[in-house]
Amino acid sequence: MSKTMKETEIELQAKIEHVEPLLSFLDKEGKFQFEKRQVDQYFTPAHRDFLSKNPIEEWLRLRDSGGAYSLNYKKWHFDGEGRGLYADEYETKLENFRMAEKILAAVDVKPLVVVDKNRRVWLYADYEISLDSVKDLGDFVEIEYKGQRDSSEHKEILEEMVGFLKKLGCGAIEMNHSGYPALLLGRGGRTDVL
Repeated sequence: MSKTMKETEIELQAKIEHVEPLLSFLDKEGKFQFEKRQVDQYFTPAHRDFLSKNPIEEWLRLRDSGGAYSLNYKKWHFDGEGRGLYADEYETKLENFRMAEKILAAVDVKPLVVVDKNRRVWLYADYEISLDSVKDLGDFVEIEYKGQRDSSEHKEILEEMVGFLKKLGCGAIEMNHSGYPALLLGRGGRTDVL
């Protein structure tokens, strides 16, 4: 059985040298979705320490997105040089955030780190484009592929995302292959400047 696009995430997360060309483009061509503060709590099961691998491959997250709650699990797939290519992703909405925290604690799932960010989101073509201001890390752009192509085309899709930013004139692109929680934990892993 093959994975559906809804269970596979292909995204680029990066710091860009010049955000103004992207903002100008999104104001003209993108469809603004929302601006929210998102507070993400990351956890690891005591019996299977997610931090034991380098780069970190798995994340379990509780998210409060302006009062909308969700639980998310990601399993990242990396190339041989530590570049994140895509992730298996499973997510569901939650009714009661505090009860979810209590359930995780009851089954010995331990908190790791909190990512606190302000996120602005636009849709453009097959992309969901987020501008994130992350507490203690700075500003990032995240582009997630929302189209219907097969996840086996992940390398081509990532190259198209980089090409999109370069074509807009965003300057140097510093790709983060490990995610915000790993950066906050001092486990940033590989970055590429393109």
